[in-house]
Amino acid sequence: MNASDIMTSPVITAAPHTPVREIAGLLLKHRISAVPVMVEGRLVGLVSEGDLLHRHEIGTDRADQNRSWWLRLLGSDRSIGDYVRSHARYARDIMTREVVSVSPDTPIAEIASLLETRGIKRVPVLRGDRLVGIVSRANLIQALAVAGHSGPKRPKRSQSDKAIRTRLIAELERQPWWRRGSSNAIVTEGVVHYWGMIDAEEERTAARVAAENIAGVRGVEDHRLHMYDIPSMT
Repeated sequence: MNASDIMTSPVITAAPHTPVREIAGLLLKHRISAVPVMVEGRLVGLVSEGDLLHRHEIGTDRADQNRSWWLRLLGSDRSIGDYVRSHARYARDIMTREVVSVSPDTPIAEIASLLETRGIKRVPVLRGDRLVGIVSRANLIQALAVAGHSGPKRPKRSQSDKAIRTRLIAELERQPWWRRGSSNAIVTEGVVHYWGMIDAEEERTAARVAAENIAGVRGVEDHRLHMYDIPSMT
């Protein structure tokens, strides 16, 4: 499998002038852990939940009052950065600017190694300069879970899993009930696996019908949870 086989697409994004509180709302609403920051279709940064941990509004900013004067002097550069991150109002001032990315054809084994060595939780997927998806640790776990369902190899079908997924995602993106940015579909051996969240059971039926209308689909397994059943962000 490659990035294009498991990535979440399209991606929930923000702009440099998006307020910090609005970004916090996006993370909560879509149960995601980060949002890429875009300017005219170009990726310029990323704001993660880690960037929002130390905020003065909730009293979690790093206070320097109890440090000795010489430690404050030696750590002045850090304290300036801490102040900006804890008090800034817009994405441009707290986002990570040097963002590691992969291409759609990057093998997921390489992505797993990248996440581990860099100590990051997700990586944007770029086709040239265009953001086409994002792969998170959760997506890798989904791929592992799907691999356990695939069983023995079956005879070659008329459509590849990649072709099925491409057609299915295109169909889902046209529907108002599809939770874009927080739902995903992975296809293995002709079986469609849905991951993410739903608001109502009817969404499962609609998603199943959409998949069953794609030639080559052998089955549908919906692993999505109701929003109220999901304990935390991924």
